[in-house]
Amino acid sequence: MPYLLDLVLPYLLNLAYLVLLVAALPWLVWQSFRKGKYREGLGAKLLGRVPRRRSVVPCVWFHAVSVGEVNLLATLLDEIARRCPEWECAVSTTTMTGMALATKKYPGLRVFYCPLDFSWAVRAAVRRVRPNVLVLAELELWPNLVRAAKESGAQVAVVNGRLSERSFRGYRRIRPLAAWVLRHIDLIAAQDETYAERFRQLGARPEAVHVTGSMKYDGAQTDRANPATQRLRGLAGIGPDDIVFLAGSTQEPEEAAALEAFRQLRPAWPRLRLILVPRHPDRFAAVGRLLDQSGLAWQRRSRLETEGPDPQARVLLVDTVGELGAWWGTAQIAFVGGSLGPRGGQNMIEPAAYGAAVSFGPNTRNFRDIVAAMLDRRAAVVVNDAAELTAFVRRCLEDPSFAAELGRRAKALVASQLGATTRTFELLRPLVESADAARR
Repeated sequence: MPYLLDLVLPYLLNLAYLVLLVAALPWLVWQSFRKGKYREGLGAKLLGRVPRRRSVVPCVWFHAVSVGEVNLLATLLDEIARRCPEWECAVSTTTMTGMALATKKYPGLRVFYCPLDFSWAVRAAVRRVRPNVLVLAELELWPNLVRAAKESGAQVAVVNGRLSERSFRGYRRIRPLAAWVLRHIDLIAAQDETYAERFRQLGARPEAVHVTGSMKYDGAQTDRANPATQRLRGLAGIGPDDIVFLAGSTQEPEEAAALEAFRQLRPAWPRLRLILVPRHPDRFAAVGRLLDQSGLAWQRRSRLETEGPDPQARVLLVDTVGELGAWWGTAQIAFVGGSLGPRGGQNMIEPAAYGAAVSFGPNTRNFRDIVAAMLDRRAAVVVNDAAELTAFVRRCLEDPSFAAELGRRAKALVASQLGATTRTFELLRPLVESADAARR
């Protein structure tokens, strides 16, 4: 039965992907026309025409779906550069924003769009990259990609492995396929024991599953005086007496909620400033229109270099990609978006690491373990709607000791979780070395 599945699975998957692609084609064309999406990298996505690697040194191919995963890999790539500089690393991504950030963040690495999971495309990409190890960030179980890597002699790993309850239920519905993929994975470095056990229940080999913690903690900057944050403070003209309320990774209607809190509180606290950082670039224009309608003086981040800071503009729209981590370092009060709507939350570790007073909405299923830890240590506050967000910001302004203590607990929590990157690297190194030895 496993041999038969190995034989027919690629063809069945190709057929299923083609049906889905044809069904989604009108929407894809519309998105391409309206928002410019899905136009780039068609050769890589459909045919596997990724940059060809010429060298014979050990290679690790990291796949990061979008912005969050691209940022996640930074600490691990730094560890590799420091301890195994002879390795060659490549980074693939799926989204346009992920590609833009990866190209900017890792200029010395090979960066490309990951092929869609058609057997011909992933095989061509694997032949061109020739990885020793394919590393999937968090969870990207693409069967044909995993199979192509294994057939080439590469090892396959999942790092910072996360399997939410919702994803777990979904994979259980296709457990035979999930189990087939997981049995081909040589290493699963899970964030915690709950996730590790879910991987095992889906069919992962127990000896392949390890608990390493979350690398997201390691990637967080804790020093507000870091050069990137200091540069942004200067660009925005943020003074030492200013109180920055930053709403980051936001989606509709979170920008409006943050703006309303600012509007209500600014008269009593004239040093209050608001910084809005929408999650997706395609929302920059809509948030700009919202700010125009507010009647408040505001400025775009993209114009700070040319125009300088406007002293009258107490609201800043960050309409650039990849800077949120540094902007969090300017904030005393933080709201982490994607949590009042259905998205499931965004990363709240970065503002916590800086010691900001952190708040987020009730919908944080994507970060349940982190949220549970923060709430257990009274290091964050859940706000259920716009009114509660205003009340939270007001309390931070009226009682600075409350905000400071909230931030102190958050920063202490992050400090206690450090070390996942090193543990992950120590598990990856023997995979790379064994795959390299087998090919020589």
